[in-house]
Amino acid sequence: MIKLEVCCYSVECALTAERAGADRIELCSSQSEGGLTPSYGSLTLARERLAIPVHPIVRPRAGDFCYSAVDFSVMKNDVAQMRDLGFPGVVIGMLDVEGHIDLPRLREVMALCGDMAVTFHRAFDMCQNPMQALQQLTDLGVARILTSGQQQNAELGLPLLRDLLQASQGPVIMAGAGVRLSNLHKFVDIGIRELHSSSGHTVPSTMRYRKAGVTMCADNEFDEFSHYCVDGEMVEAMKGALELVDPLAQSA
Repeated sequence: MIKLEVCCYSVECALTAERAGADRIELCSSQSEGGLTPSYGSLTLARERLAIPVHPIVRPRAGDFCYSAVDFSVMKNDVAQMRDLGFPGVVIGMLDVEGHIDLPRLREVMALCGDMAVTFHRAFDMCQNPMQALQQLTDLGVARILTSGQQQNAELGLPLLRDLLQASQGPVIMAGAGVRLSNLHKFVDIGIRELHSSSGHTVPSTMRYRKAGVTMCADNEFDEFSHYCVDGEMVEAMKGALELVDPLAQSA
């Protein structure tokens, strides 16, 4: 059966996604920065409240994926903490200064992970040679690669996604970035078996009193009286659509 992983920026959103039929959660913080490592409080509550698999992201800062020694130490501590909390998987990615997979550091991470499944995230879309990277990640034992086919969105990346699917002898190729109800059939048609979507929308703040002239954000244009949230109805609709277009589900 085709799996739908939903990217969630809070435990509350993850609970919404689970109720709507998501198969797995990628748990993050900070949607505006593309997803950062969730807090310890979020991690512990996720373990307590969620029944479906939760794979937290390990990303200590926004920006590129070439990390300092201090960044990497933080990442290793976070991986060890997630392992000890009993998460079944983590999501991580790192590149060297030339845009290749940072093999020495990723080997260290793989050793730390123990039995956890490792997803290499969209750092893959920033690497210099995707086919070489696929082979390296295969050799390391990475479970899956989250990728848009090295394009701004996965629909534009369909040609590379097809090539990666045909070449992969190990990692699951999971399409992500711009995967939505209107285009998910295009990924199924080329053989994708796992999809990643935020399935989200912006919801207004519940606050009635709103202090004018004071902001907590350096971006003066940022709307602090709204936040990004998973749309449960959209998740449910995507799962329903996947069941209709999944050839394995239809033959069962």
